[in-house]
Amino acid sequence: MRAFLNGSNIHYDLSGNPAGPAVTFVHGFPFSLEMWKDQIGAAAAAGYRTLAYDIRGHGSSDVGDGQYTVESHVDDLFALLDHLKIPRTAIVGLSMGGYITLRALEREPGRFSAAVLCDTKSEADTDEARIRRAASAKGVKKTGSTAYAADYVKSMFTKESFTSNPAAVELIRGIIARTPPLSIAGTLIALAARTDTTASLASIRIPTLILVGEQDTVTPPSCAESLHAKIPGSDLHAVPGAAHMSNLENPAFFNATLLAFLKRSIPTT
Repeated sequence: MRAFLNGSNIHYDLSGNPAGPAVTFVHGFPFSLEMWKDQIGAAAAAGYRTLAYDIRGHGSSDVGDGQYTVESHVDDLFALLDHLKIPRTAIVGLSMGGYITLRALEREPGRFSAAVLCDTKSEADTDEARIRRAASAKGVKKTGSTAYAADYVKSMFTKESFTSNPAAVELIRGIIARTPPLSIAGTLIALAARTDTTASLASIRIPTLILVGEQDTVTPPSCAESLHAKIPGSDLHAVPGAAHMSNLENPAFFNATLLAFLKRSIPTT
């Protein structure tokens, strides 16, 4: 399904029980809603109304001019919720999806009933990280998305996943390879320019679950522990045998923890 929002077509999937509590999934960079298929199925089967969408420039959503910001990604999220007449939803964001989630919570907290922050952090990029992103943006426009994907997946998964779970690795590699270089470059700049949401964490008053791969080196467990310390009443779980793609590397643990949290926070009955 597609909706024309803020000048572009945004692709989305709406599944599950139309009368159930809404749960919205926001994917990481540079992926698509495909990364959430296991979680969408599990939540829908449990009686929830699930929404997942391709962030502008990703998956089957329009690329546009490639000039993105996290603010405009939040604008798209709000416009999609309004379009679908979803006044309040739980939100699940991984990595970049977590950055979008945290800024959305900061801007309009009343839209959300619960939050799940996966392999993410609240801090803005350091200058060193911004320089690395700028170099990556330049590089992907020169060498293309397939080469970018081959290198990028190395930091997303544990070494073991390349042999024990090659389907997950190939899923992500394929999604990245199909993402236009313009979108990858534009999103890298958007991530480098994002705001720091740390000061707003103490104001989060909805149930919050924090999940992190125990071997994540991109947003390591220390980042999750910082979120947990600053968000009142939050729960924190490390996902065994997982790095940055915790929902794909250990879906059994991830889904069980997610569903238990949702059932406590926004029960279906």
